[in-house]
Amino acid sequence: MRELLTKLTPARGFSLFLHYVLVALLPILLYVLIGLNMVPLAYVVVILAKWRMFAVRPRFWPANLRANAVDIMVGLSAVIFMSQTDSVAVRFFWAILYAIWLIALKPRSSVFWVSVQAGVAQLAALSVLYMAGGGWSIWLLTGLSGLICYLAARHFIDNFDEAYARLLSYTWGYFGASLAWLSSHWLLYYKGLAQPTLLLSAIGYGLAALYYFDHFDKLHVTVRRQVIFIMVAIIVVVLTFSDWGDKVV
Repeated sequence: MRELLTKLTPARGFSLFLHYVLVALLPILLYVLIGLNMVPLAYVVVILAKWRMFAVRPRFWPANLRANAVDIMVGLSAVIFMSQTDSVAVRFFWAILYAIWLIALKPRSSVFWVSVQAGVAQLAALSVLYMAGGGWSIWLLTGLSGLICYLAARHFIDNFDEAYARLLSYTWGYFGASLAWLSSHWLLYYKGLAQPTLLLSAIGYGLAALYYFDHFDKLHVTVRRQVIFIMVAIIVVVLTFSDWGDKVV
């Protein structure tokens, strides 16, 4: 039996290597398609890569979509990031980052790394939303911002034994939509990042850190003060350097 297990070990190792190679092909394929100006097909490829979500009965589709939402958001964001630049080097850089997401970050299942996944997905999705949709209607930006915040929050909170996971996720989604609606009247950009993206990221990361430390009984007075101070400082800086004019900074 021991000899049999020893013989099987290389096979498992090769299978794992083959899996990583196949996963890495997705960013390469997106890079090639966008380079050939076939952006719509790149979006289709990202969705088709999640075909296993629909390999079950239809009543399980909503749950599967919610569980895979952050991965879909990051994939679509990668396509938009790559399609918004004419630089081959920058496009390749975004493809590398997406490969890192697929190989190193997405497979992790610990509480910390799942929390990081939620944060990355929210930041990426909000960034591309206001990058590509800055001229869209306020209602569309509001609705999509709320949806992104809800899905990111649900991915984060489902990681914990939280009885009010749905309520907290809806609350954060509503807050994200409300802040997006207010900010969209004076939509400002700081080095390519929209004001709603910066505010929602600062507030969201701060609240998530407080929840994370409290869950593990590490929310000491000093830690709480530091997290709140950093969160408030970022918000003050963003608002202070806003002239509230209808223009891009």
